[in-house]
Amino acid sequence: MRVTSSAVSFNVDDAAASSRFLQEQFGFREEMAADGFASLARDDVGHNVIFLRRGLPTLPDDQRDVHAAGVILALVVDDLEGELSRLERAGVPITMPLTVEDWGERAFQVRDPNGVIVQLVDWNGLKPA
Repeated sequence: MRVTSSAVSFNVDDAAASSRFLQEQFGFREEMAADGFASLARDDVGHNVIFLRRGLPTLPDDQRDVHAAGVILALVVDDLEGELSRLERAGVPITMPLTVEDWGERAFQVRDPNGVIVQLVDWNGLKPA
């Protein structure tokens, strides 16, 4: 098998609102979009982020109305405190304050307009396994 690219996909109620949030707050660009669909990328992220409107007939029946729940879009950044300050100044609610885990991970979370969790992370000098 040869993998040529990857993506993570979230079912949401308003794909355009989630797309705007990632563009405005995290510098993603929209590569493709249609009614109920948006695919976003950044040159420094190894996968696309896709938003699909719940209820789309192209989704299998058992997935069609499921909302993206329990999934976290984690972005490893090189200036966690700077990003936290920037988002606070922009008025983005911080839904999980900056935390430090025993294994060295430091992170905080925000949510997009559809409730998708975006977690900004650094590894405090550690490399992820």
